[in-house]
Amino acid sequence: MRLLVVSHTEHYRDDNGGVVGWGATVRELSQLARLFDELVHLAPLHDSPAPASALPYADPRVRFEPLRPTGGRRLREKLGAAWAAPAFWQRLSSLAAGADLIHVRAPANVAALAMLRLALRRRPAPWWAKYAGNWRPEPGTDFVSFRLQRRFLARRWPGLAVTVNGAWPNQPSHVRTFDNPCLDASEVATARAATTEKRLDAPLRLLYVGVLSAAKGAGRALDIAARLEARRPGSVQLELIGDGPERPAMESQATRLGLADRAIFHGWQPRPQLGAHYAAAHVLLLPSRSEGWPKVLSEAMAYGTVPVASDVSAIAATLARFGCGRTARTDDLDGFVQAIEGYLEAPDLWRRESEAARAAADAFTYATYLDAVRSLVREAWGLELGGGRTVDNTRSSP
Repeated sequence: MRLLVVSHTEHYRDDNGGVVGWGATVRELSQLARLFDELVHLAPLHDSPAPASALPYADPRVRFEPLRPTGGRRLREKLGAAWAAPAFWQRLSSLAAGADLIHVRAPANVAALAMLRLALRRRPAPWWAKYAGNWRPEPGTDFVSFRLQRRFLARRWPGLAVTVNGAWPNQPSHVRTFDNPCLDASEVATARAATTEKRLDAPLRLLYVGVLSAAKGAGRALDIAARLEARRPGSVQLELIGDGPERPAMESQATRLGLADRAIFHGWQPRPQLGAHYAAAHVLLLPSRSEGWPKVLSEAMAYGTVPVASDVSAIAATLARFGCGRTARTDDLDGFVQAIEGYLEAPDLWRRESEAARAAADAFTYATYLDAVRSLVREAWGLELGGGRTVDNTRSSP
């Protein structure tokens, strides 16, 4: 069987002329390819240098089909995407003709165009949309285009199945809850072996992993660390894994807050090195404004690192399901501080939740994910998928 994937995942040429893409998606699709004879990925190819987080595909059954990057937040960019739509639809139709299943990854401009074209096909083929963002955000907290895409996917279009993060009231029958995968079996085993004697000791080691931006919460993570340090001098260390255009501003903020020797900026880290940071950390801090289910939470939990994150999307419900972690409203910095102090004052509570986090890792493995995909395809369209060899994801980045 052939799977066609349509996404906004950024791809680049590496120094040898090969194609690399955003690590988290490349890892997932390399695993998904195990269920198919061929996986064709239609996605943008950029001219800029590849970031450190970009990876090559680990399975030869993946074939990349490049798109010219279009779209953006400005009106001119959106008009450019609309102008390119007819050519994109023609390309999509050509590739879809040879596919047994079509997988669209939303929300994104390219996903919106693909969904509209697929819904209007005269002979609907099986198609699966993964909505990776917040399926039920609070009003006014995301883009109009995202709201339109959710409304579109909530309809029962012929041949459509949708997967989302979390379980929601009045969820349509064609919208299914999926856990977001990010771990292979060897990574889970390595994480558990590295953290069998993990304890909450001094200093409290906070970890932030992600793009260094205001929206993702890097600045709020610094503010939270500063408040903890003011209340408990010498008790906190914050490490930040990631990069981005706002990194200089974040480093200046750390200095202003008196965290010059308490906040360490590491940039992006290769996967094995990232594991060492997870193993050493006590709390994964993620005060982000918008998420679905962030993979960094699952990765950290595998190492017994307890999440303290924003109460957005499915995060609170998923943490409650596994009995670990705390949430606070995104701008409630004192709420984050109190949650972390609660662990400092009750190390045994932290220890229990650390163990619960480690036990939860199996839910986020690729093996569990592939079983869920098999069930989805069988139940939604009556198709049977196989399973191939394990692929090597050990070179992956966050």
